[in-house]
Amino acid sequence: MARQQSPGPPDDRAVFVISVAAELVGVHPQTLRIYERKGLVRPKRSASSNSRRYSARDIERLREIQELTGKGVNLAGVRRVMELTEQLELLGQRVAGLEAALRAQARRHRQELDAALRANRRDLVPYSSAIVLYEPQPGSRPRRT
Repeated sequence: MARQQSPGPPDDRAVFVISVAAELVGVHPQTLRIYERKGLVRPKRSASSNSRRYSARDIERLREIQELTGKGVNLAGVRRVMELTEQLELLGQRVAGLEAALRAQARRHRQELDAALRANRRDLVPYSSAIVLYEPQPGSRPRRT
């Protein structure tokens, strides 16, 4: 009998009930309810009993919350740190995408330059990584090579 695949990556499967999640993090279940009320964590709810179910990703987030509160950060500060961390991750992804696009564009420009040079066009002279149009001075004769 084949095992059924669950939707989504394993980190997102909500499998831990509140008591197990609390034990894994080392807090009282009421603390997890407070975190949920403050918007720090959003456990999924089971369809049948409406009970909270925590995923491995939720557990990781709860551990981060515990670490910050252990260092003296209040819950409002924890929320702000989490928001800024998420923004930082999104910006990092955006930068990575822009860098990839820039590298692709540079490759295209290099290919265009190489194609122009192969076509033996003497009016184009490569300068650094830019293309410069050579225009001879009036009255001067082009050198033959």
